[in-house]
Amino acid sequence: MKPANRTDFWLLCLWIALGLGLRFVNLAAKPLWADEFSTIVFSLGNSFLTVPLDQVIAAETLLAPLKPNHSAGLAQVVERLVQESNHPPLYFLLNHLWLKLVSPLDGLVSAWNLRSLSALIGAISIPLSYWLGWLGFRSRVAAQISAALMAVSPFGIYLAQEGRHYTLAICWILLSLCCLMAAARQLRDRMSLPLGLCLGWIVINGLGIATHYFVALTLGAEAVVLLGLGLVQSWREGGIWHPSSHWRRIWLVAAGTAATGLVWLPLLQDIQGSELTRWIYSPSRSGLAWLEPIAQALAGWATLLYLLPIQADSQLIRWLSGGALVLLLLWTLPKLYRGLRVQMLNRDARLGVMALSLFVCCTALLFFGITYSLDADLTSAFRYNFVFFPGAIALIGGSLASSWDVALQIARSPADRVSPVLLALLRVSSRRVVVAIWLLSLAGAATVLSDLGYQKTHRPDQVVAAIAQQSQAPALIAIPHQTHGQTGRLMGLALGLEQLPDLPESQFLLAHGAQDQDAVVTTLRRNLNLLQRPLDLWLINFQTVPEQPLEDVLNQQHCQAEGKSRSVDGYRYRLYRCIRDRSKPPTRDAGRSDLSDSREPDSREPDLREPADNQETEPSAFE
Repeated sequence: MKPANRTDFWLLCLWIALGLGLRFVNLAAKPLWADEFSTIVFSLGNSFLTVPLDQVIAAETLLAPLKPNHSAGLAQVVERLVQESNHPPLYFLLNHLWLKLVSPLDGLVSAWNLRSLSALIGAISIPLSYWLGWLGFRSRVAAQISAALMAVSPFGIYLAQEGRHYTLAICWILLSLCCLMAAARQLRDRMSLPLGLCLGWIVINGLGIATHYFVALTLGAEAVVLLGLGLVQSWREGGIWHPSSHWRRIWLVAAGTAATGLVWLPLLQDIQGSELTRWIYSPSRSGLAWLEPIAQALAGWATLLYLLPIQADSQLIRWLSGGALVLLLLWTLPKLYRGLRVQMLNRDARLGVMALSLFVCCTALLFFGITYSLDADLTSAFRYNFVFFPGAIALIGGSLASSWDVALQIARSPADRVSPVLLALLRVSSRRVVVAIWLLSLAGAATVLSDLGYQKTHRPDQVVAAIAQQSQAPALIAIPHQTHGQTGRLMGLALGLEQLPDLPESQFLLAHGAQDQDAVVTTLRRNLNLLQRPLDLWLINFQTVPEQPLEDVLNQQHCQAEGKSRSVDGYRYRLYRCIRDRSKPPTRDAGRSDLSDSREPDSREPDLREPADNQETEPSAFE
């Protein structure tokens, strides 16, 4: 399928150029966070296990895994992932080759080096959305609107600026949905699927699972769409469904796809119940907590199209933005519904409406089913909406195309059949609505790029600013260690401090306590005994450490609390001044009562800083 004419072609090129430009705006402005550090380390074929635990280390030692390893190849990438992570390897293998091209021979991999591949792949999703819009609705207008929305979608921009594997998974999902729509038309017309389509579909599905395990949810929803098509055919034929010959090759696709997924089953069995995935399991719910997944899902779905500065510093702006988002959705949803009803009148578009609507609904039901039946809250991480994001954009594009087409048809009607006043009103209520929705989506993209929405899950830059402002002596920054998620958090601080050379020297401590949090206190005491005074001690995320033993150690070491504990996304921190004068009794404030409070302040509605991967209470690389 090619653009119909030069205008169609150049318009698509415009969306691609716009989308590519938006994805590279401020690409390196936001700080790297734990999951992105995981991408760097594993893509380079390095290991987090080389970072020493339970001993004081310098920033150079902590950041060593972020340096290119010229002796590591693709085999080392796979080996590290199998040993230390829970992800399939395809994106990391591609990123390994990419970093060899763009990263410096010496020195650390930068945020731009890491994120540029994801941003580039994200732009590829724009022409693929055009293709899906055409195959779904047989309309060039639907194809162009789908591509235009994909170019500026706030959610799409957010994922493209993450140094993770989501944009590659989105491209595989788009290609798989294109195969689904092509197959659905063949089956509707009772024609056998071309063998090339079947084999290509199997390969695409296999590559999708090799990029992200959650692509399997997409394939499950596609299976339901095909099942629904078969049931409709049997109902129209007035009997029980007996698959005809034109359905036989669907079983080939199903068998081939299942084979490509089953090869990962041994790894998936190892993942279940590991420290890396424990964050996603929620405790038993009661009362209004049962409604939290629904509220989280609705907030995440809204950002597929719209986003306003709901994470601005001003609380008033946050509240006004949240209210405006609700009003925008109430204004938009009826228009989308009417547009889909119009498309149902067209035989070519009807199949796309039914298939994509069923696909989106099935994926949403799968999310809720897993969340409520398995207590694995998939709605808490908005990034997982990539599973149905491409289908939703194509469905919205098809709905808006009906409004644009109606205006176009009326404009071409004889003058005596349409009054100028009616024509003007229809243009206002159709084409201008489409343009308004696109401009509002573009404003959402600007919100993401200006860091007023979809802020990074962790904000090490704010902790670094606090350390730079308050530290007066050499600093020891300590964090309890469970997985490489905590190592990544500490890397974020070390990287930020390395960019401030005028500060006193900082050292770091990963106190391992995956099985016994008391061991964290013992490790802290032993290392404090080895360090000279005065010393600024920064305790990061010590809210899970037993309170009384920690307080005793701080008193013994004459470490006095400076102010109260503070929180930013991913970090709860507090400064202690460890003095040389041991005759001075420690103040009562040296206790850590407010460190035991694990709640994050400044909760915002909705909070687009998602739970993170590889952490004790927040998401890790279960993606």
